[in-house]
Parts: sequence; structure tokens; C-alpha cells
Amino acid sequence: MAPVIEVSQVNKVFGEQVALRDVSLRVEPGEIFCLLGPSGSGKTTLIRLLNGVYFPTQGRVTVFGKEPARFSRQDREQIGYMPQMFVLYPNLSVAENLNFIASIYGLSWHDRRQRLPRLLELVNLTEHQRSLAGNISGGMKRRLELACALLHEPALVYMDEPTAGIDPILRASLWKEFRSLRDEERIGPQGESLGRRTLFVTTQYVNEADSCDKVAIVAKGELVALGTPQELRAQALGGEAIEITADRMTRQHMTILQDLPGVKGIERLKFDQLRIAVDDAQTRLPLIVQTLYEQGLDLDSVDIVELKFDEVFVRLIEQHEKEKQG
Repeated sequence: MAPVIEVSQVNKVFGEQVALRDVSLRVEPGEIFCLLGPSGSGKTTLIRLLNGVYFPTQGRVTVFGKEPARFSRQDREQIGYMPQMFVLYPNLSVAENLNFIASIYGLSWHDRRQRLPRLLELVNLTEHQRSLAGNISGGMKRRLELACALLHEPALVYMDEPTAGIDPILRASLWKEFRSLRDEERIGPQGESLGRRTLFVTTQYVNEADSCDKVAIVAKGELVALGTPQELRAQALGGEAIEITADRMTRQHMTILQDLPGVKGIERLKFDQLRIAVDDAQTRLPLIVQTLYEQGLDLDSVDIVELKFDEVFVRLIEQHEKEKQG
């Protein structure tokens, strides 16, 4: 199946400032793709390239197989956009904002009567539909913008920092909604299946990566790493992780473990705690336990663990910087 988005060796330069350097990535249909990086890393620049607001200085960007600058009206109607900042009308009510956006897309009154109640329920704004948009909370404004981005049943939705500035509980609620949007089968006007929706999300909240199917980490305009959350964990550590705690752990024990098959590396986290990177944790765990038992070492705990994504993020950026320095 053809990718929804393809970015090939893209550079974007503003004067002497390089905003993006040699970025390549693919976004497949029906997935949540996360572009993760700190402020100023190039996330919004890439979104604007995908929207056709900017043109690449070098390289090629295609969405649905076409360059965004060459989109027809029908092509653009396949895309929804949830901007980083609130851009709707504060003096209109929630429902009036939705009706206004619906009129821009040319939706008939019949379509609006079907879609607006469903979208209001989806984003939990039914009880607030008569409230002025300027008077609702920041989280509600984000949900209103999401509803507006979904009004015309787009196949692809761009979400630029959709959870910025909202509390962790609401952030978790929004991500639940995003996953539902991905999993929901879109239905055409004749009742036909239009396939699943693709979400392209930018964020600086590192641990949100675990809610996504694919993650691209960017820093200083460069692509640092690309893969599923599990693939990036393995890349950051060199494999899967086993943590062992024992009181009498010595350097000799570490040397013995290092020589076992499948062991990629060992870190001492504390005086009595090791983290062992292995190719397959389920397979290697029994051998590691048996080996230490034969050495007369009593283990306090043995666990297969997943690195938190903030640690994955830091490790991958550090690895990238070391590779650049040779």
C-alpha cells in the first residue's frame, strides 16, 4: 500500500538558518505517526511543508502521492488540521464555530445535522455547545479545534502540539480519543468503507510517544531516530532490558554475564543493581538466572523492564551527537 506521506532527503533553509536537514520518513495509512522533539527542533516547519505553506529547499515532499503545492481542492478536503494555537472565533459559541467551519467545507444542512451532534459527543462538548468559545477552558478549546478538524471526514489529520498547555488527565483523555479516531472506520456518503484515518501528531511531551504506532525523533532540524516505540527502546539500549538486584554483586559476576550468548551490554545502576541489555529478554532470562545461581549469588529481584521514553529520548539524542562527532 502506498504511503500517505513521504518525505525524501528534505532540507529547508531560511536565509542562513537550517530548519531541516536531510529528513526522510514515511507515514503509512491508518497509523498514528508522532513527530517528537523539543521546541525549535523543526516540527512545525515540517507540518508547513506537508501543508504546502512552505516549499522544500531541497528534496521532495508528497502527500497522497502529490506535492502539496499542487493539491486540488478535492485533495485538500482529504486533510484536517488542528493548529497549535487557538484560531477559532471567541465571540461565537461552540456550535456556531462548528457551523461556520462546516460552511467553509460546503457541508449541507443535512450533513451538519448528522455530524455535529456526533462530533460534540466525541469531544465531550455537547453540554457546552451554546457557550462562547472565548469563555471555555483551554482543554475545551483544544477539543473544539479537534472537532473542527474532523468535520469533513478527512483521511489525514495534522495535529500540531495538540496537548500543549493542558493538564495530564485531559492529555490522557485526548490521546484516548486520538486512538479511537485512528481505529474508527470512515464511512462514505453511500455507506461505503473509506478505510481508517491517519493521524500525524507533533509533540514535545516525550512519553506521549508510547501512544503512537511510529515515532520520529527530531532535534536541531535533524532526524535522530525513526521506528516503533519498541524499536526505539531497543535502539537506545542495544536490545531488551533485564534488571537484576543482588547484595553481593561483583565485577567478576559482570564479566561472567558479559560473556553469555545474547548479552549486548551491562550497566551498573546502583551498587546492588545491574541492567543487562540482551537480544531477547524472555529467552535469555533463564540462562542469566541459572548462571548467577551457579556462582552462588542470591538474587533479590529479576525483572524484564521497559525504559521510560524520556530515557530513550535522551539516549538516542546522545548517540546521534556522538555519531556526528565521529
